[in-house]
Amino acid sequence: MIVVKIGGSIVSDSLHASIFDDMVALLLRNEKIVIVHGGGKQVTSVATKLGVKQRFIVSPGGIKSRYTDRDTAEAYTMVMSGQVNKSIVTKLLKQGINAVGIAGVDGGLLRAERKKKLLIINDKGRKMSIDGGYTGKINHVNSLLIEVLLDKNFVPVISPIALGEEFEYLNVDGDRAAAHLAGNMRADKVIFLTDVTGLLINGRLIENLTLGEAKRMLPKIGFGMEKKILACTEALELGVREAIVGSGSRENPISKLLAHDNCTVITAHE
Repeated sequence: MIVVKIGGSIVSDSLHASIFDDMVALLLRNEKIVIVHGGGKQVTSVATKLGVKQRFIVSPGGIKSRYTDRDTAEAYTMVMSGQVNKSIVTKLLKQGINAVGIAGVDGGLLRAERKKKLLIINDKGRKMSIDGGYTGKINHVNSLLIEVLLDKNFVPVISPIALGEEFEYLNVDGDRAAAHLAGNMRADKVIFLTDVTGLLINGRLIENLTLGEAKRMLPKIGFGMEKKILACTEALELGVREAIVGSGSRENPISKLLAHDNCTVITAHE
């Protein structure tokens, strides 16, 4: 089984149409595919039109993320599980791929603990603590619904909305949601499609890393990519054999990444 995370930066702008040919080829080989998607740009656009001001924060570790208050949580759920999710499902159906769109709350697929406090770096470069809002950390995956869909040859398309302890909607990171799903379902590989070729350090593509090397390199990685590499390490620690990060905007992106063509491949073994 392969879990494919489609990054929000390429969902609407630069995802290469031949990705559908890749998926058809994999399905014809009886490969099981699960898709997790982002869509942050669309959320920001719609939320702004609705008058919901968007705020972004940076953790002491350098990880940038959206601050999710109640209004943003509602807008996030609406756009991700509605507009973005159904757009992807429609494109897959048009290509003859039996896709079903669901949110992480459906069937209790993704459960998360609501973060009570967030430690951030303020505009003056100092650490400070703020209310955690409606952001969650995944603590349980119930993959039964996904297994049922896969058994009936459907392709699940999942928006990363988790269910909190009080049954509230929580915004969880899409990359880490893909990692947890891949680990829980014992996937062979997890692929992160983004708008760059992979992990670049000083302009050079890092083609191969072990789990240990990736973890040691995390503090050196800049905004955006650091979450993907962190998700890769989490997936491998959960038992996934291989994590791949690469461009989704070139022809036949999945096929090329599976062939380790011009991308970053991280493996569990030293």
